[in-house]
Amino acid sequence: MSTTRTRGLWVAHGTNGVVGSIRHEEDDYVVVMVGADAETGRYPSLEVAKGALYSHMRPGSSWPRYQEH
Repeated sequence: MSTTRTRGLWVAHGTNGVVGSIRHEEDDYVVVMVGADAETGRYPSLEVAKGALYSHMRPGSSWPRYQEH
C-alpha cells in the first residue's frame, strides 16, 4: 500500500501586492511573511495558518486573497 502526501502552496495577496505564503509540508502548514528571514510559524490546518498570516499583517488590513499554486 502506498501513501500519498499532499503538498501545496498558497500565496496571500493584500491590497498592495503579495504579503506572504502558506506552504503545506507533511502535517503542517508553514507561514512565511514577505521579507522575513525565517518562517513565521507552523500550524495544524490551512484555516489556522490563514488566520495566523492575517494576524501578522499591518493593523486595519483587509483579509488577503489566497491563490493556490
